Formats: sequence, structure tokens, C-alpha cells
Amino acid sequence: MAAPMSAGSFLKALKEEGLTVVEVGNWRTHNRNAKGAWGPVHGVMLHHTVTKGAARTVDLCRKGYEGLPGPLCHGVITKDGRVHLVGYGRANHAGLGDDEVLRAVIAEKALPKDNEANTDGNARFYGFECENLGDGEDPWPEEQLEAIEKAAAAVCRHHGWNERSVIGHLEWQPGKVDPRGFTMNSMRERVRDRLK
Repeated sequence: MAAPMSAGSFLKALKEEGLTVVEVGNWRTHNRNAKGAWGPVHGVMLHHTVTKGAARTVDLCRKGYEGLPGPLCHGVITKDGRVHLVGYGRANHAGLGDDEVLRAVIAEKALPKDNEANTDGNARFYGFECENLGDGEDPWPEEQLEAIEKAAAAVCRHHGWNERSVIGHLEWQPGKVDPRGFTMNSMRERVRDRLK
């Protein structure tokens, strides 16, 4: 549990982890804070976008779409391994999820199966959307996987969290399948090794 880092600290943490960061528009103040608090934060949530093309993906995640206004995350990780910052603060990425999963994240323990949606995740997680069609066939280039690992590790390092603070949307909200194409256990292992 922690107060969210400042936008400047977030940017610095990502760069210090060795990431190429692209700042998009007014990302530091683009948020959904008017809909509720952001924080305390407990972890990092990963998603896939079901989109193709970096420019289109970044634009969609920044602006959102009818029925779900942007930002849809804090950072968009494109296939080339760059992290595009599109918002900071409360973002429409996690939705309602399982309070038992949240308790496990806070305790940094193995996650239970998500079976209810009763807790606001938008207030509690940093969110990274990752450019991928999510069909199980669209490849995940190594540059992108490494950037996902670095982005998650950067947030965990700042807050003193371990790899169990990194979860996928599919582990939070029943019915979600993202990210699809790599396992969250394999990504947590990568984050764990990076944090050593």
C-alpha cells in the first residue's frame, strides 16, 4: 500500500529502468480523478489492447471510446518496446475486481482465483496497456516483453514491492483474458529476476 508516486517520479523511475519513454500530450494531468480517488496503490496491472498499429493504439488508449473515456491506462507499451505515457492519475483500465485478489496483492502472496467483481481497481493499480491483438497468435516481440518487464519492475522498485505486486487483468476481473500470449507467472519471474 502506498501513495501514488508523482508524475515526475513515475517518468524518472521508467527512464532509470532503461526504458525509452514517449510523453504524449498533457499526460501528467490527463486522468479520471473527477470520478474518484487514485490511491492508495497496491500494484501494477497488465493488459493487451486488441489493436494493431502503434499510433492508433496510443491514440485509443489516450482518448478512450464511446462509453469508456480515456485515459485507459498510464502507459502504452508498443511492439517496438517504447512506453507511451498517455495519462496519470485515475485511469479506466482495471474496473471492478475481486477483493480477495487485492488482499493477496497487498500481502504479496499467491493469487486466489478471481470470482467476483466488488472492488474498484482503477483506484488501486498502475496500468500498462500492451499493443497486441490478444488472439493468442499475434506475436510478442522480445523488445516488448522486456519493456513490460522493465515497466513493472520500475514501479515495484520505487515502492519496494516484489513481483507478486504485478498482475494481469485476467487475474483481477472474472471473464477477462488479458494479457494473452504470455503467462503472468513467466512475467512475474522476469520481474523478480530484474529486481534482484
